[in-house]
Amino acid sequence: MVRFKLTFAVGAALIFVQSLGDASGQEATRRTGRILMVTQSKGFKHGSVTRPPDKLSPAEQAVTEIGIASNLFRVDCTQDCEKDFTRENLANYDIVFFYTTGDLPIEPETLDYFFDVWLKQKGHGMIGAHSAADTFHNQKKYWDTLGGTFDGHPWNAGDTVTITVHDPSHPASKPWGAEFTIKDEIYQFKNWQPEKVRVLMSLNMAKTKLKKPYHVPILWVKNYGEGKVMHMSLGHNESVWNGETYRASLLGGIKWVLNLEPGDATPNPDLSELQHKKAKADFEAAGGK
Repeated sequence: MVRFKLTFAVGAALIFVQSLGDASGQEATRRTGRILMVTQSKGFKHGSVTRPPDKLSPAEQAVTEIGIASNLFRVDCTQDCEKDFTRENLANYDIVFFYTTGDLPIEPETLDYFFDVWLKQKGHGMIGAHSAADTFHNQKKYWDTLGGTFDGHPWNAGDTVTITVHDPSHPASKPWGAEFTIKDEIYQFKNWQPEKVRVLMSLNMAKTKLKKPYHVPILWVKNYGEGKVMHMSLGHNESVWNGETYRASLLGGIKWVLNLEPGDATPNPDLSELQHKKAKADFEAAGGK
């Protein structure tokens, strides 16, 4: 049995999981990845990234536990970008995972290096969850990389919506099946560039009470140089992070980014166009309300 120790650096933002070895004497399976999970809020602060005293936030706890259970990666969590999001520290990681809001205190030169050099390297990746899209609204390089910018949430945290899975073979979307319902806050987007991304899941406007005349993507992926990018719009509600399927979806995405499982990232703008037309038709059929 492999034992693990959660280490909290007093007075610092960094929290990490460290393997203490195999109790049976056998060498523990070597981890294939390291993730820097950034959960700093410079705008609205979600409950999912709010830390109780001396504990991880629900989102941080979830990703940490996924790493332990899979034995594929370790996670360092920070809410102090000024200290931990540096060119030197990025050298320690394979993936940067954002659940953030607002303009983070990252030096412009470091942000340029992250997008222009670090992220384009093979084996590197960027994952965004929920409000990662509500971050750096005026930084074109950020939203151009992520795939879009938060533009309101007509579907609130208490609403139950239906989600359609378009690619059941991709490791990030496969756990969900063909269709599912979930209670969560759903974002709509601006700066959306369907020609650059592969949409894996979308809001099913026909089966969702509140209808809008446009496509609302939920999960998408893209290649970025030799690196990879994934954004998961779900994750506002703390309960979502405890869901087995949500965690399996994140694990599948992480495996894809780390090149442990294959997955198609070919842009599918035709799908977005079709979803847009269908949403418009559903909206009009409902009386345009």
